[in-house]
Parts: sequence; C-alpha cells; structure tokens
Amino acid sequence: MRGVVMHTAGDVRVEDRDDPKIIEPTDAIVKLTATCICGSDLWPYRGIEPADHQVMGHEYVGVVEEIGSEVENVKVGDFVVGSFVISDNTCEICQAGFQSKCVHAEFVAQTIGTQAEKARIPHADGTLVATPGQPDPELIPALLAASDVLGTGWYAAVAAEAGPGKTVAVVGDGAVGLMAVLAAKQLGAERIIAMSRHPERQKLARSYGATDIVEERGEEGVAKIKELTGGLGAHSVVEAVGTQEAFMQAVGATRGGGHLGYVGVNYDVTIPGIELFFAGIHTLGGPAPVRRFLPGLIRLIWDREIDPGKVFDLTLPLEQAPEGYKAMDERRATKVLLTL
Repeated sequence: MRGVVMHTAGDVRVEDRDDPKIIEPTDAIVKLTATCICGSDLWPYRGIEPADHQVMGHEYVGVVEEIGSEVENVKVGDFVVGSFVISDNTCEICQAGFQSKCVHAEFVAQTIGTQAEKARIPHADGTLVATPGQPDPELIPALLAASDVLGTGWYAAVAAEAGPGKTVAVVGDGAVGLMAVLAAKQLGAERIIAMSRHPERQKLARSYGATDIVEERGEEGVAKIKELTGGLGAHSVVEAVGTQEAFMQAVGATRGGGHLGYVGVNYDVTIPGIELFFAGIHTLGGPAPVRRFLPGLIRLIWDREIDPGKVFDLTLPLEQAPEGYKAMDERRATKVLLTL
C-alpha cells in the first residue's frame, strides 16, 4: 500500500509500505476512505520533535475490511470513525471517560500511521465506532474531523465547562480552536470570544458561533478579554495552541474560579507556579479522550446538526501529501484533507 513517511524534518514522502495484517484477535484492518494532516504533525516537520523514517497520520475514517476473532462491536463492511488514541474502552480509566489514558493506550501517530491506504487498528471494539450506515460523500469530511480535531475541541470546551450563561474565550484559531468554538455553541454558551488575526478563520469562527473576535495577543489579549467581560475575565477558556504566550494568555483570561481547558500540544512551556497559584482557576486538559464523545458527535453529524468538515480548506490526493504539509507549515491552509 501507499503511505506517508517522514524521513526527517521537512522531508515528507509517499512511498510503498507493507499492507497491514491481523496480529492480535482484537485487531481490525480498515481500508481508509479519507485521512488528513494535523497541526501536531508539524512538530516533527519543523524539527521540534525527532523524525526518522516515521509513519505519519492519526485521523481516519474508512470501511472495515477484516477483523480478528475476538472483535464483536464492528463487522466487515462497517464504515467506522476511530480515535487518535487506541483504547479498550473497558478499563477503569476508560470507564471514567479518559480513554486517552487507557491502560492499553497507544498513539496512532508514529506507530500505526493512518496517512495511508489501510491501517491495522488494535482494540478495535474500544477504538472504532460504526456509523449508522454508509455515509453520503459530503459527510466524509465532517466524520473525519470527529476523529481528532472535533473531538479535541469538544473535550476542551467540556473541560472549560462551557455552557449556558457562560462567556467562553478560545485562544487559537487553528482547526482545534475553531472546533472548540463550534462545541461551545452547541453546549449553549452565551458569548464566545475567538482570538484570531486571520480574516478567513475569523469568518469560519463566526459561522460556528463566535460572537466576538479579539486580534490582540499576550497581555494585550488578556486586557481585551477583561474589557469585554467587565474586568472579570471569561468563565471558560480554551487553550488550543501550546506555546508559552498562548498558555499564559489563557491563564490570564480566565476569571477567578473559572475553568481552563488546555489541549494545545505544548513544548517548552513553563508555567510559573506562583501565577497559577494566584490565578485561582480550575484546569483540565491533555490528550483528548475523543472516544468518549464519538457516538454523540457522529449522531450530530449524521443528523446534519453540525458541519465540522468546513474546517478543511485544502483537499489533495494522498500522493500530494508533501504539498499539504508545506501548505499548513506556511499557514496557507488551516487543515488539509487527503483523499484515497
């Protein structure tokens, strides 16, 4: 099969990979229908994470082609959406709603690599969720978004306790930040402040429910949010970037007793303990337990109540994945969908 391999930073190639095979009786082989490039894929692309001939991709939808002898929840022919973290969905941690920390947790990125024609998914019963039927083609991008960015944005909004009567501020206008705006709206937030300097992303944020746009960053961004909230700060803040400035901006924008949901993959972020101590806020984040939300998100998409697929602003065939990486790195694209 064909698949994306990152040889080293900046060197992405589409090349022949071995077809996946059933190894454990809990495995499933999925023939992928669509995959995509994630903002987190840019970390190794930019040399921030090491890259040495690693398989790429962790977002995926497709049709089950083969199952192991112990797989019961999905069958051959099912169209499925999978989380970017493998989970059995039965251990104590999974049952508490944190499938991304499952006792069998395994990141699909760098190990399985779903920017490819097929993928072996371990613990298929706990990781994959079948759709009610074969989806119409126009639903494919939305279902693909559920595999990571929608689920991650949703988790961030839930962690920030977005809901009725709340003012939500979203730091970051990438795909996850935009999905957090969508989620905050669906959760009933009264006011949603999107922090963005990009006109096209601002437009999409407003279409998803943003009521205010703030272009300022850092301390100026914090001051603007406080100005918009009577000097108090937002009830709920989502951090969807992962940089030092973004994280501290998110802390500063959260009102005392408020909630911060952080899902930006952070590198070299140092949180001054004294600032966090005196902020007096609740914090929750990390790798999103997308599997917790998948059934509900699939229903919302299937019933056409939400369309997260609009976050994809560039579609390329798998063979042109290197161009997709370049486009996202240069911020010419928010999120790239790869067709198969």
